[in-house]
Amino acid sequence: MHWRDLDVWKKSHELVKEVYKITLGFPKEELYGLTSQVRRASVSIPTNIVEGFSRHSTKEYIRFLFNSRGSLEELRYLLFLSQELGFVTSDVYYDLEKQCADISKMQNALISSLKGKLG
Repeated sequence: MHWRDLDVWKKSHELVKEVYKITLGFPKEELYGLTSQVRRASVSIPTNIVEGFSRHSTKEYIRFLFNSRGSLEELRYLLFLSQELGFVTSDVYYDLEKQCADISKMQNALISSLKGKLG
């Protein structure tokens, strides 16, 4: 199995691409502020999944999945803020929030499964 086979990675990778498209419409003065932070948080989600998967320790894998989950929650707040500031529409926000909720469930399920292997 490869990390590209993980459904949670696939969904989070698609989310990153969506975030990049959406942030193209953010105000130019936010390029080094909110735009950059939203993009970094989104990229961190699948990146931590990849890094954890590539470790040879279940404990480390779980640690990186928690990091991924933390980045997901950071992104959820930043998207909420972006909607409140009028940078994204409510429809776009709710679509992204749904994707985030799905990824969160998948992360939690994977973490639980790996914890079960630890005993």
